[in-house]
Amino acid sequence: QVQLVESGGGLVQTGGSLRLSCAASGRTFSTYAMGWFRQAPGKERQFVSAIIGSTIRYADSVKGRFAISRDNAKNTVYLQMNSLKPEDTAVYYCALGVRIRSYLDAASNHLYDYWGQGTQVTVSS
Repeated sequence: QVQLVESGGGLVQTGGSLRLSCAASGRTFSTYAMGWFRQAPGKERQFVSAIIGSTIRYADSVKGRFAISRDNAKNTVYLQMNSLKPEDTAVYYCALGVRIRSYLDAASNHLYDYWGQGTQVTVSS
């Protein structure tokens, strides 16, 4: 059974930074796609970023501000978030996709197999 545990969320002012972490256990981590999604109140869950091997994809709304990375030795994926805006406020989830192999599939939340419990990010104006 795979477990994903996010951490690093919190309250930050506009323009600030946070780094989210997602620790995975229960499966060989390095061969699978890892994604970050977010969900604001009353809105659908949306794609933020994903890493598949060395291939990285970002949502247009976070390009140039967020950076995803992974440490396979620690079974951990990170999301460095800079220049945060109030519209970045959401619960952030990490996910692991066993079947995802392509850049195009990386943004499809229904293709991910395992999800973390989420961590709240709040950006004050």
